[in-house]
Amino acid sequence: MAVLYAIAIAVLTLYGANLLWLCKQSAGAGRLAPDPGVAPPPDRSFAWPFVTVQLPVFNEPLVIERLIDACAQLDYPQDRFEIQVLDDSTDDTPRLAARTLSAAAARGVRIAHLRRPNREGYKAGALRYGLTQAQGDFLAVFDADFVPRPDFLRRLLPAFADERLGAVQARWGHINRGASLLTRIQAAGLDAHFAVEQLARRRANCFLHFNGTAGVWRRAAIVDAGGWQADTIAEDLDLSYRAQLAGWGIEFMGDVEVPAELPSTFEGVRTQQFRWTKGSVEAARKLLRSLWTSRESFRRKVQGTFHMTGHLVFPFVLLAGLLHVPMQAAAHAGGGPGQAYFGWMALGLVGFAGFTLAQVCAQRRLYADWPRRLGVLPVFMAGAIGMSIRNTIAVVEAFAGVSSPFVRTPKFGTADSGGRTAADRSRGRRQNGSAALRIAYPLEFAMGVYSTAGVAYLLMTGQWDAVVFQLLFAAGFVLVAAATFRETRTKSIR
Repeated sequence: MAVLYAIAIAVLTLYGANLLWLCKQSAGAGRLAPDPGVAPPPDRSFAWPFVTVQLPVFNEPLVIERLIDACAQLDYPQDRFEIQVLDDSTDDTPRLAARTLSAAAARGVRIAHLRRPNREGYKAGALRYGLTQAQGDFLAVFDADFVPRPDFLRRLLPAFADERLGAVQARWGHINRGASLLTRIQAAGLDAHFAVEQLARRRANCFLHFNGTAGVWRRAAIVDAGGWQADTIAEDLDLSYRAQLAGWGIEFMGDVEVPAELPSTFEGVRTQQFRWTKGSVEAARKLLRSLWTSRESFRRKVQGTFHMTGHLVFPFVLLAGLLHVPMQAAAHAGGGPGQAYFGWMALGLVGFAGFTLAQVCAQRRLYADWPRRLGVLPVFMAGAIGMSIRNTIAVVEAFAGVSSPFVRTPKFGTADSGGRTAADRSRGRRQNGSAALRIAYPLEFAMGVYSTAGVAYLLMTGQWDAVVFQLLFAAGFVLVAAATFRETRTKSIR
C-alpha cells in the first residue's frame, strides 16, 4: 500500500512540476487582452490565398444556423474562399442548414452542403471527405459550437508566409462563461490550456496542439503527414504530432480569440472529458515511439510526452484518494513506513502548487478582474478529482484498445444571459457511452461516501494536517455524484 501511494504522489508531483515549468516559460509573455473583435481594414496589397472553410457537423439543430451565418460573414475576398458544411446529421439539421445555405448563397457566398452515405471515421472521416472536394490550399475548421469573428481569416492567413508553417491555432473564448458555475469551471480549465500550456510550449519551441477547431491548416501539411486518420478519437492531436514530426510547424496566436459555447450540462462535460482523455492516450500509444526515435530535441520529446500523456494523472488521483486515509490511519496507529516516508510525501505539495499556479497565471494573463475569477479555483480542483473515475475508465479503455464511437458534445445555443430554454428542451437526449461507464455513477457515489467518512475519521483522530487534502477528495466525488443524480432525476421526471 505504501509503495502504491508513493507512486501516485510521485506521478502527480511530476506532472505538477511540469506545470510549474510551463508557468515559468510563459511568464514573460505579458497579458493576452480579450480580443475586441474590431476588424482591422483589409490589406489590399496581400495576395490572399484561396481558403476552404470546413464545418463538420452532426445533429446540431440548435446551433447550425448560427455557425453558417458567422462563417458566411467572414471578411475575406469573396472570390477567395468557399464554405463546406460537412453534414453527417440524422435529424432536422440538414433542413435548417439548407435554409441558411440558400440565404448565404443568395449573398454571393460560395457554399456547399456535403452529405456522406455514412459516418465512417466520424469527424476525421468528414474532414477527409471534404478535403477531396476542397479547392483551397488552406483549410479553416470550425466545430458547431464556435462563432468566428469576421476578421478571423485575415488575422491568421498572413502567418503562412512561412512556407514550413503547417497550421495556426487561435485561442478559444467562451460565449456562455457566466451562465453557471459549471461553465465558469470549464472556462478556467480551458484558459489554463491556452494561456499557459499552449503559450509556454510556443515560447519554448516545443510541439503544439491544433485543438480541432478555430484554426487553419495548410493543405500540403495535411497530405504530407498522412491526412486525417480515424484510428484515435483525438484526430486533431494525432495529426498535429504527425505533421510536426514530418517537419511542419504549428503556430499559436493567443491574441486571436474565437468565441465558443461551453457545455451547459454535466452530461455534456462528462462526454467531452471522456473523449479528450481517451483520445489523448490513444494518440500517445500511437505516436510516442515515433516521437522518441525522431531527431527532435530532448526538450521537445519530454514536453511532447507530458502533453500527450497528461490525462494519465487521473488514475493516480483516484489511487491517492483510495489510499490517503488508510495511510494516515496506519501512521496514527504507530505502523506504516514512518515519518521519513510522510516527509517525502509532502513533496506532493509541489504538484498541487503546479496545478494551482497554472490557473492563477492564466486568469491573470487574460482578465483584468482575475482575483475575482479565482473564486472558482477550489471547485475546479474538486471537480477534476471527482471526474477521475470516469477519466480512469477512459484511460483503461485506451490502453486496452477498446474502440468507441465519437460521441458529440451537446450544444444548445446558450449564452451568458441565460439561454436555458434550448438546453431544457434538449435535456432528454441521452448520449450513449461505453458499457464500462455505466458503473461510474455507483463508484462515484461510493467514493463520495468513503471520502466523507475519511474526513470524519481524520477530524476525530485530530490529524488536522491531512484534513484539507481529504476534503478535496470528499468534495470532488460528492459534487460529481450529486450532479449526475440531479440530471438523471430531472430526465426521469420529464
